[in-house]
Amino acid sequence: MDHRDLVVEQFTKQAIPFSTAPGIQDRDALALLVAATRAGADDTVLDVACGPGLVVCAFAAVVRHATGIDLTPAMIERARALAAEQGVRNASWQVGDVLPLPFADASFTVVVSRFAFHHFPNVDGVLAEMTRVCRPGGTVAVVDVVASEDPAKADAFNRMERLRDPSHVRALTQAEIEALFPRAGLPAPELSFYRLESELEGLLERSFPDPADVAQIRRLIEDSLANDGLGLGTRRAGARIRFAYPTVIAVSSRRR
Repeated sequence: MDHRDLVVEQFTKQAIPFSTAPGIQDRDALALLVAATRAGADDTVLDVACGPGLVVCAFAAVVRHATGIDLTPAMIERARALAAEQGVRNASWQVGDVLPLPFADASFTVVVSRFAFHHFPNVDGVLAEMTRVCRPGGTVAVVDVVASEDPAKADAFNRMERLRDPSHVRALTQAEIEALFPRAGLPAPELSFYRLESELEGLLERSFPDPADVAQIRRLIEDSLANDGLGLGTRRAGARIRFAYPTVIAVSSRRR
């Protein structure tokens, strides 16, 4: 099975539970992204790997038009349903890949991607495509979880994530995310941060890992209680184990 098929398989399963996860639905986090891009009434937005459409719907409330593209048909189906539920009429959806994006040069004024870069084998290629379809003077934004700058913690975190979701490739460090932008011909990004709160049992229920790997996932997370070995601030909260994914919003402008 190639990586594209793996992504479709995983996110077909996750379409409903991912879209209803509290951290993914977090209105404050969505508002932070919209504000960071300074999107307004004249903008046209593209969300790359849009998943269940939450980002598109958040932007649609303030921009002229928002478009979502995703590889997984079940995610686009979920996005259409969400838009209908919210009465969103200025959004459109497309099933498609990101390399290349099926849009002409300079088609959008704001191009974003949220919680997808850790699934891309070729992050430089994706950001180059996002830049290509962004209008000169427009905005390019990447939102993703970040791995610890400590290599041991980053390796452990990515190992756990690949067990949890085999379509995970690698979460980048903050420094690595920043370094993507100049390689795509973009100025250094402005950064803002928040933490995506999660809880072990809910995460496992939403992820559909191989049953044979569940015990190892639990062990990796439980072991991190002692020394923050995953860089997630793992902690006990009563009978539950909670942690938070450090998340960066990196925003840059395409030069005119």
